[in-house]
Amino acid sequence: MLINSANYVKSYESLYVVSSASLCGNLSLMISTTYDFHGIYYMTPKSLMTVSECRELVESWRLENLQVSLVPTMGALHQGHLSLVKKAKELGDKVIVSIFVNPTQFGPSEDFARYPRNLAKDFSLLEGVGVDAVFSPTANEMYGPDFQTWVSNDGITDILCGQSRPGHFRGVCTVVIKLMNMTSAQYCLFGKKDYQQFKIIANMVRDLNIKTQVVACDIMRSDTGLALSSRNQLLSESELEIAPNIFFALSTLLQTFSNGCHLVETLVDGFKNQLAEFEAIKLEYIEVRRERDLAEISGEIEEYAIVFVAAKLGAVRLIDNIELRL
Repeated sequence: MLINSANYVKSYESLYVVSSASLCGNLSLMISTTYDFHGIYYMTPKSLMTVSECRELVESWRLENLQVSLVPTMGALHQGHLSLVKKAKELGDKVIVSIFVNPTQFGPSEDFARYPRNLAKDFSLLEGVGVDAVFSPTANEMYGPDFQTWVSNDGITDILCGQSRPGHFRGVCTVVIKLMNMTSAQYCLFGKKDYQQFKIIANMVRDLNIKTQVVACDIMRSDTGLALSSRNQLLSESELEIAPNIFFALSTLLQTFSNGCHLVETLVDGFKNQLAEFEAIKLEYIEVRRERDLAEISGEIEEYAIVFVAAKLGAVRLIDNIELRL
């Protein structure tokens, strides 16, 4: 069961036919025609490993006047990613999902080596949901030996997650603009769980006059309320039981706001007091910021705002947010 303020997307059960082939020389995957039990016919996504393969396919679509939706991911896919795929299909004629654990957005002491990876499982999840291609390049393909050009934002990258992750958003901006260029995507979709990332990418597209439209989709949650994240796979069973309390505290804050208390200090103190009952959750920050420019709010909330939270649970860093609308 999944909770979402937008639409719930379920995994399709599929009937597989035809034969098998190899991906990356090591992963044996079913290359087949798939049908969901709603009677919709899908072909298995085309596997792309190189920039030239990606551009060749996209060019063939361009000649047919087809629009492309891009869903950038780092793999370890879950229902949140599949909700982006569903929206991508509504917007574009063709859907590309990229799977690339981008080394340039990880700091030296972060979890790049531990980040969950299972390309075969990811590919199987994308079968039967209408994805046309999966682009899974290597780091060498994305960043050649003489790579020296970076894209950065000077406005909102040194706040929130940027405070503890210097250089993170430079890596994000650079890889996203590269993927947009490689796929010539008309649409690029992101989840709101990484709200700061979405705003930075939207600003980059605006400032650099990129034609791609950036689309934000609602947070998908498990039936416990925990925001879906690839890093949730790194949580122990006991940590998975504790982690939803971040969302519970946010929900209490939202209820307090809805009841008429719009004072930031009161809302934040209430959140901290509720979360303090769980010593295993180490709060990194809770901040209330204006949605339009992520400027921090103090005193009374007088416009559309976002409450941003980051915390550590064991070795796993979790982020979440909730929207406050007047």
